Amino acid sequence: MKDREDSTSSCKGPTDSCKRVRQSAEDPGDLLSNWARLPQEILLHIFQYLPLLDRAFASQVCRGWNEFELNQPASSYLKATHPDLIKQIIKRHSNHLQYVSFKVDSSTESAEAACDILSQLVNCSLKTPGLISTARPSFMELPKSHFISALTVVFVNSKSLSSLKIDDTPVDDPSLKVLVANNSDTLKLLKMSSCPHVSPAGILCVADQCHGLRELALNYHLLSDELLLALSSEKHVPLEHLRIDVVSENPGQQFHTKKSSWDAMVRHSPKFNLVMYFFLYEDEFGPFFRDEIPVTHLYFGRSVSKEVLGRVGMNCPRLVELVVCANGLRPLDEELIRIAERCQHLSAIGLGECEVSCSAFVEFVKMCGRRLSQLSIMEEVLIPDHKYSLDEIHWEVSKHLGRVWFPDMMPTW
Repeated sequence: MKDREDSTSSCKGPTDSCKRVRQSAEDPGDLLSNWARLPQEILLHIFQYLPLLDRAFASQVCRGWNEFELNQPASSYLKATHPDLIKQIIKRHSNHLQYVSFKVDSSTESAEAACDILSQLVNCSLKTPGLISTARPSFMELPKSHFISALTVVFVNSKSLSSLKIDDTPVDDPSLKVLVANNSDTLKLLKMSSCPHVSPAGILCVADQCHGLRELALNYHLLSDELLLALSSEKHVPLEHLRIDVVSENPGQQFHTKKSSWDAMVRHSPKFNLVMYFFLYEDEFGPFFRDEIPVTHLYFGRSVSKEVLGRVGMNCPRLVELVVCANGLRPLDEELIRIAERCQHLSAIGLGECEVSCSAFVEFVKMCGRRLSQLSIMEEVLIPDHKYSLDEIHWEVSKHLGRVWFPDMMPTW
């Protein structure tokens, strides 16, 4: 009997152990812990087989999976996205879909897919659609009629667009008229730089009818005195932001807006920001900065001459920020001093491939004082002279700024 009990107990021991092992293995907490310790390479291999919706559910399992999923490149999502899923989302959420942004790469296929989705937004009341080309402007390679047809669907059916970003697209004057006819009471922001099929008359139609427009971005060749006066009319709300891109490829660069038109803008919208990006060659700056202009933020993406910077100091009293990519080998001492004297609101400046003597730079900082909240100057810009060396200048500049300052260093890799 004792032997039987011993035998029973000896048999029972391993069985209980097996049960305990099985129960431990089936413990959800332990399973999750084991999965959480999987190498990321294996997780990535598994996740690649999941459709987009399942990947979203998987990201909610634990913090580790969530962080892992968020750090994956966008291309991995695009490969897993099925067109039927997009149709399902549009069908189920069309009544409250308001914010849509399409970011396409350099392939025509991506732009075509974006247009196909746009054409499905028949029952949506969108507020802020955006079309963004992350590389080259692939929307411009589509048949114009295909793009306009898809965009018109949004313009006609939304009825309440407040923001529209359509840079680098083949939008044209007739489609803008459709936009105005259906959304004139709600449109507040319009970004349409590099849209070659739009004429000054087309953008003027928008300004004439969309009296609630507060932000506008366009190319310089679309600017006109009529547009500025329309934006300054009594019916129009004060403008907050006007961005103008001035590039070599645009026609009509010789057009010159009247000072009286700009004065009307300032009277109507005294706090508006006028942002200008210049991508011109030095011999193309002839008509610019001859008269006073209310520009607040000025960026020169290519080399600009001393003469032009001198005119900036004379005719840009509202200037807040100035960035000069390159100038050449002639010091900008006098030009900087003039800008400090005349531009009383200047609070940010950046200088790239330029030259300024250390003495002139210290004088510039001294004149501007602590209102210079951003001062980005490459060390190579500063030329030592009899008064200051490179080792001494940062102490003097820091004293006038009221904070520690050092020139930017060029990476050595």
